[in-house]
Amino acid sequence: MTAASPTDPPLNSATTLLGPGGPSVTRLALGTMTFGVETEQAEAFAQLDRYVEHGGTFIDTADVYGQGESERIVGRWLADRGHDHLVISTKGRFGAAAGTPGASRRALRRAVAGSLSRLGVDALDLYFVHGWDELTPVEETLDTLSALVRAGTVHQIGWSNVTGWQLQRIVTTARLGGHVVPTVLQPQYNLLDRGIELEVLPVCLEESLALTPWSPLAGGWLTGKYQRDSRPTGATRLGEDPDRGVEAYDVRNTDRTWRILDTVTSIAERHGRPPAHVALAWLLSRPAVASVLLGARTTEQLEQTLGAVDLALDEDEITALTRVSDPGLPPYPYGMVEDFCGVSHWERLGVRPS
Repeated sequence: MTAASPTDPPLNSATTLLGPGGPSVTRLALGTMTFGVETEQAEAFAQLDRYVEHGGTFIDTADVYGQGESERIVGRWLADRGHDHLVISTKGRFGAAAGTPGASRRALRRAVAGSLSRLGVDALDLYFVHGWDELTPVEETLDTLSALVRAGTVHQIGWSNVTGWQLQRIVTTARLGGHVVPTVLQPQYNLLDRGIELEVLPVCLEESLALTPWSPLAGGWLTGKYQRDSRPTGATRLGEDPDRGVEAYDVRNTDRTWRILDTVTSIAERHGRPPAHVALAWLLSRPAVASVLLGARTTEQLEQTLGAVDLALDEDEITALTRVSDPGLPPYPYGMVEDFCGVSHWERLGVRPS
């Protein structure tokens, strides 16, 4: 195992609680979606080693990543290296490895059992339901998760990829029904996509849920590696698949994106840092954000982002980034509510300066 450089900022110099009563974790987490798909086991082990050498304590995976191979790789690494000081989270809902999709009692019990086996652990520190299940009553999902917590199989629960009304229904149902209440949400959140600030973030603030955002660099866009007038090519995610999901080149190649990137780059140059550090520092300054998931194909890419932990932007820089990335509000009902209240939706949340 290669020792970290003395000049590397330790990740454990900045820690936070993962929701009310949750464990203390580092503010930069390691996401493992690439493991077993874009990143082979040897390179995945190198990433995990490097992350822990830097002081990282929070590793996130899911049963859907690589059809379960990501969990298997993490499990083999844990078996070899030990993991008592680490917080491990995984997710289930889509049945990629368990063979049973959904968040029903049967599906979740199978999914959790499969994740425990692949990770080689006795209990999951944090278990996320990976998305809303319109076919299963949320009471059944919560009852199943609560039973798993009471049995000691799962320590803490969360959700991912839900709307505001869905999240509020989950939390309210849990409280009224005497179930275990979710304490963490894992959404997409970054300078290019601030959609959760409309309804999801207000619920998190109201209900004291911590955020662990995925895609903090917008699929590589906020690293500055893509160009306005040149479609990506080569060994990058968009180079291999320009139409890839929410980060597709034609979807994000907009004037707003380039205005944001110009501001990110300007601030990065002022600090002598890569653009990714600025984007991550802005996200870490947002309300409710506890820990941000870093994902990388290679150890070199991971190294480029780990140093962001010690970058503190000043108030003017945060204001500039927040204003240039302002997505705007639909005039109804938000505009009308602002008129009634005399304060803007964003200011009330503390996510946009006046």
